[in-house]
Amino acid sequence: MDDLDLARIQFAFTSIYHFLFVPMTIGMSLLVAILHTRWFRRGTPELQRVLRFFGGLMLISVAVGVVTGLVQEFQFGTNWSAYSRFVGDVFGAPLAMEGLLAFFLESTFLGLWLFGFGVLPRTVHLVTAWMIPLGACLSALFIIAANSWMQNPVGYSINEQTGRAELTSIGDLFTNRVFVWSYLHVLLVALIFGACLMLAVSAWQLRRSRNVAEFSSTAKLSIVVLFVAALLQMHVGGQLGINETTYQPMKIAAAEANWETCQPCSFSILQIGGWTADDPPTKIIEVPHLLSLLATGTWDGEVQGLTPLNEQYQQQYGAGDYIPSVFIQYWSMRVMAYGGALLVLFAAWGLWAMWRRKIPTSRVFLWVASWIMITPFFMATAGWLLTESGRQPWIVQGLMLTKDGLSGSGTAAQIILSLVIVVSLYLGIGVVAAVLMIRHARRGIPESVPDGDASDRAHADDSTPSLTY
Repeated sequence: MDDLDLARIQFAFTSIYHFLFVPMTIGMSLLVAILHTRWFRRGTPELQRVLRFFGGLMLISVAVGVVTGLVQEFQFGTNWSAYSRFVGDVFGAPLAMEGLLAFFLESTFLGLWLFGFGVLPRTVHLVTAWMIPLGACLSALFIIAANSWMQNPVGYSINEQTGRAELTSIGDLFTNRVFVWSYLHVLLVALIFGACLMLAVSAWQLRRSRNVAEFSSTAKLSIVVLFVAALLQMHVGGQLGINETTYQPMKIAAAEANWETCQPCSFSILQIGGWTADDPPTKIIEVPHLLSLLATGTWDGEVQGLTPLNEQYQQQYGAGDYIPSVFIQYWSMRVMAYGGALLVLFAAWGLWAMWRRKIPTSRVFLWVASWIMITPFFMATAGWLLTESGRQPWIVQGLMLTKDGLSGSGTAAQIILSLVIVVSLYLGIGVVAAVLMIRHARRGIPESVPDGDASDRAHADDSTPSLTY
């Protein structure tokens, strides 16, 4: 294993790990804002206690997401300095906006919301609750815009003197078709994460018959959000696949282990082998025309194969192997797709239980719902592997090879040492976060609101703002 492999492993580990908390934060902040709106409209102490309970889970997620994100940033200067120099003039704009605008917005209003109970006027406090997900969504917007540029570079020029890419159109960056569908994809992932977390906690409490009315309400909210988000995700994921057929056809061909061009093309539900050109696959189940539909949006569309695409890339970019890991691509795509279909069916089961008014008493459904939180973690990991591994050997599609982005100043031993430190640190953070979230979730809804929130109860009957002197 050389320096390139070690640096890639380190970046993949930190990026995937960090992203597990990002969609959870965005999703929970949106659901907490909805709960806050409910409390704003009805003003009951029960709703406030529910809000404070799920707000605590959101705060833990935000804290872990920030810490893991800070560690990740250091890698650009250690292992990937050549890449940083090449893309710095393009990435500078969106990353600056993410730090100065989105993160500032999110963190500031998170503090105002947290300490605003009983202090801020109710309407202002409600606004702070919605500004948190707005800031989080803006943060994701800038990061996904930068990542989409790596998948499909637009709005740039290469400075012949410095050899660096320079941004020429910020508009092109945010109208990149890869960005538009990728961003919608991430927002829906966030809603799925948030809904699964809220549903899992609610189901765990309902199985123990605690606060049945309150947790039945949050379970119903999360089931509706999960069903809508998972259903929309199937359409958005399909559009993203069609985009990738246009801009990154190698990624789509690898995701199906499709070595030769076909028309129309079948989709293999399950196959054994086929990971190299000389390894004929054993296809267990195939669905005719489905790959053509998923990749091109047409019933009998053509999908290019890995072998002719590699020959085409060699003519365009020079000698080399431009085929990513077919095994990773094939199974990443299926884990993500099958997980999404599973969540749609599970959410439909939940809607049926809601219609039958069986949510608090359906033991089987509540047991499954308590463990459903695991699914988005696998799906998100598979999604990043599909997105990032499928671009290899490019770090910026068509512009810069991954091996050319390495710093080149560190030894393999130094990268291994930093990898061990990062893995140990992240695992420690993960254990602390898991313990805190499980303890908070098991503790349940507090019996009463803190003393400092007494004025909020008074607002239900008195419209005089707290900050009026």
